[in-house]
Amino acid sequence: MYSAAELAWLIPVLPLIGGVLAGMGLISFNKEINKLRKPIAIALVSLVGFAAFLSYAVLIEQLAGAAPVEHLFVWASAGDFTLPMGYVIDPLAAVMLALVTTIAFLVMIYSHGYMAHDKGYVRFFTYLALFSSSMLGLIVSPNLLEIYVFWELVGMCSYLLVGFWYDRDGAAHAAQKAFVVNRVGDFGLLLGILGLFWATGSFDFQGIASGLADALQAGTVPNWAALTICLLVFMGPMAKSAQFPLHVWLPDAMEGPTPISALIHAATMVAAGVFLVARLEPLYSQFPLVGLVIAIVGTITCFLGASIALTQMDLKKGLAYSTVSQLGYMMLAMGCGAPVAGMFHLVTHAFFKAMLFLGSGSVIHSMEDVVGHEPILAQDMRLMGGLRKKMPITAVTFLIGCIAISGIPPLAGFWSKDEILGQAFISFPVLWFIGFLTAGMTAFYMFRLYFLTFEGEFRGENKELQSQLLLMAGKETDETDEFHAGELHESPWSMTLPLRILAVPSIFIGLLGAPWNSVFARLLNPSEAIEMAESFRWSEFLPLAFGSVLISISGITLAVFAYYLKRIDLGKLVASRYKLINNFLINKWYLDDINEKIFIRGSRKLAREVLEVDAKVVDGIVNLTGLLTLGSGEGLKYFETGRAQFYALIVFGGVIALVALFSVLGPSPI
Repeated sequence: MYSAAELAWLIPVLPLIGGVLAGMGLISFNKEINKLRKPIAIALVSLVGFAAFLSYAVLIEQLAGAAPVEHLFVWASAGDFTLPMGYVIDPLAAVMLALVTTIAFLVMIYSHGYMAHDKGYVRFFTYLALFSSSMLGLIVSPNLLEIYVFWELVGMCSYLLVGFWYDRDGAAHAAQKAFVVNRVGDFGLLLGILGLFWATGSFDFQGIASGLADALQAGTVPNWAALTICLLVFMGPMAKSAQFPLHVWLPDAMEGPTPISALIHAATMVAAGVFLVARLEPLYSQFPLVGLVIAIVGTITCFLGASIALTQMDLKKGLAYSTVSQLGYMMLAMGCGAPVAGMFHLVTHAFFKAMLFLGSGSVIHSMEDVVGHEPILAQDMRLMGGLRKKMPITAVTFLIGCIAISGIPPLAGFWSKDEILGQAFISFPVLWFIGFLTAGMTAFYMFRLYFLTFEGEFRGENKELQSQLLLMAGKETDETDEFHAGELHESPWSMTLPLRILAVPSIFIGLLGAPWNSVFARLLNPSEAIEMAESFRWSEFLPLAFGSVLISISGITLAVFAYYLKRIDLGKLVASRYKLINNFLINKWYLDDINEKIFIRGSRKLAREVLEVDAKVVDGIVNLTGLLTLGSGEGLKYFETGRAQFYALIVFGGVIALVALFSVLGPSPI
């Protein structure tokens, strides 16, 4: 009888088979396959569902105390060198498998309603299956090289999904931006992997950790080289998990369909970076300086994302910058040497952020029936308001997500975020303070999103405001444009069912990480769980918890007065008085402008100069060589007469010329 862990290789393979077969069908029989929309969708959803079932079985085995399972085969060998591939199942992999398959399964069900009328329906489900398979393959990879293969597959699938509506300029540009920025991080990751192999001769996680420690002790690898290699490896997670300054691709990725935003921002692409740092914890724990760098980068990202989210009017981009901020919290935990806390926040965040994004998709789906399919209008909160009356399920689940991410007990976000702040308070008090302030900002901007979207009066039928927003975005409007196309309505069951399901873990799953009895820590690191339980003191827990809850309630209270009761006009109080800061935040810290001027324009200028060198120097040398060859050939052809007497005459003339030359030069001094 096979155990679930021994069948775990099927988890990434099942969605892969479905995606490949559907993709081959689209390439070979496009029209026929597109007519089979529902059967293909049901088949792909079923395959992901079966993968989820296996993932739960694997997780249950690990919870029961099963030993890790690793199955390897030799993929390549040369002399003494062998390169193993295969899969590994341990508690960390089991948690991630269950998380990814759950979110992917629910997103695919949701997509049936959201993408029902899209002509690329089958192509979308095919991409989803391939994307899920790539992430699942990354999770079970037993070494860095195999992780890198699936790492790139995840990047490729994200490029296809972000640019799914490739006929839209915004989507095409966003896909290119995500691809280029991630290539920067992936190049550093590749250099780091090669550096680790040079230093240790291994790609295995434990092998590189112990091998680098031995190399440092033996003096064969200098300390600066080891630090450089570790930081190069971290560049990959920096890009994938949208850490400053490589975070700029993530908000633009909102140009893709909303289900993709939920999948990317919750449990797949952005989670890959945090997961890899957790996998490399035995390596990074040897270098406190690397941990400090990771913590500082995470803290900057945390504060940056929250500060920019304060001014966003696009519903999806507000949630996108929220994701950037929460990823910063996760990296802060990793830098503090608390991977269990970071992974716990990854899990809790995945559920409520997936719910929030799917809720935003439900709102946009309804708004499109009122303002049309122009994303600028359908996603702008200035045209929303009062949606709770028409969309009660979406509103309630969105409110639950807002409370959870704000860190209000007993919902999930409180337990995971509070644990991170507690670890930061012990390790880096200054970074804790920044994270503490960010918690208040998070509560404020999330309830700002909720009140602008679901409370008050509906503003979507204001045609003058619609025209102004289009003009602000550089789009021309016509007086004959028909903005009002229908009425607000709740989304179909296929979209509201995932929202209801995700609301349950968003409320309760945090209880699994209660510090006095952390089931989550007991699974990932039993010794840490025992230490947490033994060292737990209410006198230490309550002040920090009370402080984080208090600042979150302060942020919520400010949002209530400003956007629900409308007793405070933040535009007059803050925006008009501090225009410099307001513009700084609206323009996203000017980071996109800096990238545009330095990297984009700079690379174009460099490309033009290289083109000039290529055209004038390289091409000139090649053309000159050709002309000399052509000219010499043209001249020499007249000496090819075929007459022996003529050739003898040439030889005789050459001898006479040599004699004359030597006569002029004189006798040799020797």
